Amino acid sequence: MSITATELKQNLSKYLLMAEQEDVYITRNGKVVAKLTNPYQDRVDMAKSLFGILPKNMTIDEAHRERLERI
Repeated sequence: MSITATELKQNLSKYLLMAEQEDVYITRNGKVVAKLTNPYQDRVDMAKSLFGILPKNMTIDEAHRERLERI
């Protein structure tokens, strides 16, 4: 999603929530100047890829450690 800097200023909380799910690109004068992104997106992607594979009682950190041990 791409928004203007003015739109970001007026609706910051809305776009912070949106950035949890997708990258938000901020433009000024038609050029991208910044990006809001979820700093934990890698963990979210890893969890989604493991959905249905892991036992219900296993945490993401445990799954990550187990995967590293196999390498």
